[in-house]
Amino acid sequence: MKDWYKEDLAYIHDVGFSDYALKSAPGILAILAQNQIRQGLIVDLGCGSGLSAQQFTKAHYRVLGVDISEPLIDIARTRVPEAEFQVESLFKADIPPCSAVTAIGECLNYLFDPDNERSTLASLFHRVYGALMAGGMFIFDIAEPGQIRQGTKTKSFTEGEGWVVLVEKEEHQEHQTLTRRIITFRKLGESYRRDDEVHHLRLYQAADIARELYQVGFQVQVMRSYGHYNLPKAHLVFIARKPT
Repeated sequence: MKDWYKEDLAYIHDVGFSDYALKSAPGILAILAQNQIRQGLIVDLGCGSGLSAQQFTKAHYRVLGVDISEPLIDIARTRVPEAEFQVESLFKADIPPCSAVTAIGECLNYLFDPDNERSTLASLFHRVYGALMAGGMFIFDIAEPGQIRQGTKTKSFTEGEGWVVLVEKEEHQEHQTLTRRIITFRKLGESYRRDDEVHHLRLYQAADIARELYQVGFQVQVMRSYGHYNLPKAHLVFIARKPT
């Protein structure tokens, strides 16, 4: 079993932290419609538990979801049986010809994926560009520096029915990284099971990402929201279009 989004955190993320995916989806669908992309295949990189995929299939798109977490993919397959899902690094997965590619929820930042190197991000941009039809869209978001003041830590506590999650976050300015230490408690029978995960994220500057997208050939727009859904502090949306 891998050490990221294991069974308990995958369950808690699905039932307790669905807002990001569900509130992003209407804005993403609106962007696609505005660009005359009303059908075809969406490749959802870092698809998680299939919350976005479910919204895309309801809008009559075909969906291929890719995620490195097997427990999250198990949930996604149950939620959206009409979609296709793969357990794979989004930096290695084959991207078939498609109308759009999405990567929602800062999944390009995660360093627990051993294939996430600075060079592989540029390679991913090239592969996405090559897979998209003319006029196709690459829609994703990233985390950037500035979420947490240097030298400080933030701690949060969230509780739901049969579960609790504690998160400590710390930003490392010199390395441009963010560390999340996550402790989960999930009720099983009469007792609670504890699990721990540590997630490291590489933080990106918007100008650097935009420049790499331009170099690949994309037309690029940078925003702080998916439609009416404003992203958390120090997060940005990139809308990259392959010219016709």
